[in-house]
Amino acid sequence: VARRATAPMDIDSRTKRLLPWLVAIAFFMQTLDGSILNTALPRMAAALGERPLQMQNVVAAYLLTVALLIPASGWLADRFGTQRVFIAAIALFSLGSLLCALSPNLRLLVAARVVQGVGGALLLPVGRLAMLRAIPKGELLSVLAFVAVPGLLGPLVGPTLGGWIVQVATWHWVFLINLPVGAAGIVLAARYMPDLRGPLYELDARGFGLFSAGLVLVTLALQGLGERAIGAATSLLMLVLGVAAMAAYWLHAVRIERPLFSPTLFRIPTFAVGVTGNLFSRIGSGAMPFLMPLFLQLALGYSPADAGMSLIPTAVGAMLSKSFAAPLIRRVGYRRVLGTNTLLVGGMIASFSLVGPALPHGVLLLWLGVFGVVNSLQFTAMNTLTLGDLGRADASGGNGLLSVVMQLSMSLGVAAAASLLTAFGGSGQPPGSAAILHAFHATFVSVGSVSAASALIFMQLRSDERPEHAEPSAVEEG
Repeated sequence: VARRATAPMDIDSRTKRLLPWLVAIAFFMQTLDGSILNTALPRMAAALGERPLQMQNVVAAYLLTVALLIPASGWLADRFGTQRVFIAAIALFSLGSLLCALSPNLRLLVAARVVQGVGGALLLPVGRLAMLRAIPKGELLSVLAFVAVPGLLGPLVGPTLGGWIVQVATWHWVFLINLPVGAAGIVLAARYMPDLRGPLYELDARGFGLFSAGLVLVTLALQGLGERAIGAATSLLMLVLGVAAMAAYWLHAVRIERPLFSPTLFRIPTFAVGVTGNLFSRIGSGAMPFLMPLFLQLALGYSPADAGMSLIPTAVGAMLSKSFAAPLIRRVGYRRVLGTNTLLVGGMIASFSLVGPALPHGVLLLWLGVFGVVNSLQFTAMNTLTLGDLGRADASGGNGLLSVVMQLSMSLGVAAAASLLTAFGGSGQPPGSAAILHAFHATFVSVGSVSAASALIFMQLRSDERPEHAEPSAVEEG
């Protein structure tokens, strides 16, 4: 039985040694699930009798659920203890995986992904919180760097594994492989996850309700307008109600002592620029893990396994960028790096509109590798900029808001990509047709333009402006 503790010296040496492994395994399970699914979507759609573009709901439902529940993760951990919440998170993630595998249709699959998202929303934040409270500060940077490694390995292994699974077995195994990992995680968490709790405080329930309602309504409205799955009038009404809910949240937040996210965070210039830039820049980057596997299979005729293998250079490029990101940012400065690299990210996304069936495979692999480099550099620079100037009192709220923005923008990116593909005539087109190739090309240009336009946000930084307390190499990519 794990002991209740409140300070690093209360944790025995064995727990300190094994806790980072436990959190790393949970992080790997989460990142593997996201990357393994995208490559399998076309085969899943065929098995369920759906169009491939309709499968975006399977991805977006998970991301939106995670975004909604991240703000409550810290309160739940303080109220019930890190051990109970962490075990419950693994159990829910595993249960959701089982329900996904048992789903006979798209509607039930989306509902199962919501269950999986509830667990996913708690896994990493609670695990990170446990480490912050259990690991001495002098060892924390190296431990966080160690835990971040699975975030790079998941995208490296996932696409290939997902493509191979749907070719040699059925799509159900994409989710079933989570079950043994989840079972092992529960056993290890029961033995080695300490029961850490912070001071109890009252959750801003009204703020949580308003903020969550705003996120859901705005996201569903934008998705409805793009897909035309619901009427335009209904979508516009939901959009207005969502914006009203978000406005009501901010009016509420300035009137209470401890809001869910304090508006005063935006008085920190680097945070304000960083979190706003994250929101818009990640729309394009968030669309790519959804778009590229579909593009390779539906437009270029790749098999699922070949599509998965082709995405390896993107993950390798992300790893390579870690070797020079920190010194480059320190030497050149955030304004130049983000101003230039944001344009490069958007340009790289748009440049995939030039890729066609006649392009040599080796050139495509190099193209994807370069994209991985600039995309990872973008994440490192944006996250360091956003969190670097947060003080002790603002760290929890600022990190939570950044996590919500990251998940929300990825959800919007997936929804936008699917809507654009439909708008450009890609829905219902036979694989390999000129029409579907044109739809993908136009979508790449559109989402790339959104990412490139966010360079205007980062150009609001002063040339010498940089966070005082952050080390770029130590910030999690996310």
